[in-house]
Amino acid sequence: MIQWTKQLNTAFGVSFLWLICLIYFTQGFRSFVWTAISYQLKDNLHLTPSASQFVFSVAFFPWSIKPLYGILSDCIPIKGSKRISYLVIATVLSLVPWFILGLSSTLRNSTWHLMVFLTVQNLGSAMADVVVDAMVAEAVRHDKASFAGDLQSLSWSSMAVGGICGSLFGGFALSSLRIDAIFLLFSILPCIQLLSCYFVKENSVNIEDLVEDSTAKDTQTNGSSNSRALDEDSPLTKKSNSSTRKRKKGKKNTKNKAVNTRKSKVLDKGDSLATKSFHSLKNAAYDLCRAFRQPMILRPMSWFFLAHITIPNLSTVLFYYETEVLKLEASFLGTARVVGWLGLMLGTFIYNRHLKHMTLRRILMYAHVALAFLNLLQIAVVSRKNIAFGVSDRVMVLFGSALVDAINQFKFMPFLILSGRLCPPGIEGTLFALFMSINNLGTTIGSFVGAGLASILNIDSGSFDNLLLGIVIHALCNFIPIAFLFLIPKEATGSSG
Repeated sequence: MIQWTKQLNTAFGVSFLWLICLIYFTQGFRSFVWTAISYQLKDNLHLTPSASQFVFSVAFFPWSIKPLYGILSDCIPIKGSKRISYLVIATVLSLVPWFILGLSSTLRNSTWHLMVFLTVQNLGSAMADVVVDAMVAEAVRHDKASFAGDLQSLSWSSMAVGGICGSLFGGFALSSLRIDAIFLLFSILPCIQLLSCYFVKENSVNIEDLVEDSTAKDTQTNGSSNSRALDEDSPLTKKSNSSTRKRKKGKKNTKNKAVNTRKSKVLDKGDSLATKSFHSLKNAAYDLCRAFRQPMILRPMSWFFLAHITIPNLSTVLFYYETEVLKLEASFLGTARVVGWLGLMLGTFIYNRHLKHMTLRRILMYAHVALAFLNLLQIAVVSRKNIAFGVSDRVMVLFGSALVDAINQFKFMPFLILSGRLCPPGIEGTLFALFMSINNLGTTIGSFVGAGLASILNIDSGSFDNLLLGIVIHALCNFIPIAFLFLIPKEATGSSG
């Protein structure tokens, strides 16, 4: 372990590794403060379950447009910096809302103001997530490629530790601290993150270099197209037309070089910084759209999107039920989330050990069937059947939390594997961010659907008569994505190799 740490320090530097671990730890530790937000909406603002779920859905929307942050940081450097400058902006955006909400009770107790500040905070967190992913991807290029697995393991471990600590301490903090103190306490982490940014050095990049790189890619694409066209000549004429093809190829390459030289001069002399930025953004967006339109990419991502929007998310409604009817304390719910994190890690272990050679269609089908039947646990709790069999509510909630998170990990692992396989060279980071955004957007829409279902069924604080019907509908909806599994590649397995 010590030797492994020394190798990473030598390859990347202590300041870089510290920043990476801190950012991922902070992302996981966010559960510390978001538990307090749930109670703020329920107890202080007295919102209905559907209204609370609406606030959460709007607040988490910035996670659905992650490619925008990736394209901006890729194409428009700020004072020669592509990553650290954007990381500083992201950290400030994620820091200031907690600081203001911690100091101002007026803004904290206004639903609309709170929703705006939470949206800004998520904007900063999502941007930081994209930027740090790009930094990790760039750090393991070329001669450091052998450390890719080590750096990813370090990142995911830091996030898992942050999630466990945040869930565990968040519940206990609510029992002994006020909401404003929790907000201010959490803001310490972004402050440390902001300070740590200044100790990481980054190579300076000019936008002219990015435009030239974009032009070079276009030239390479044109050159490869010309080569393919030449290779399609008939074998009978290859020998006789060899010299002619060489002359034509030479003329075409000379012409392309001349055109690119003229373009470069025009960009250098006439174009403003805004025009160059637009040119770089346009090329990046075009490459992204062209890659995403391919059926082998569009079809699987469509399935994962449908799998979210067709299943109403009732998590906020269940939170109200657990706190108001079951009388579960905040400290216990924090412990339940810790068990959920442990279930997630267990799901990852089981997947890598036993399921990675199974076809993705079968894995996803089994996952959705299992999630549907796991709703029986919630049905038992709501109908109070568990008490009749002598099983406590705490055991049911802990057991259900671990199993649901473990099975959801069975769904998420194929998503990660397919995303890694489908990303074409050159735009891996941005396209992967797009894949994650589709996943996040589907989750957000699923939350809106859940809020709408709760409103239609008149499920309100203190009125949970129709919650059992809502859970049954949720269980049945888990079978809908199975009908669209034809969108997943038939022979694809869970192995990344």
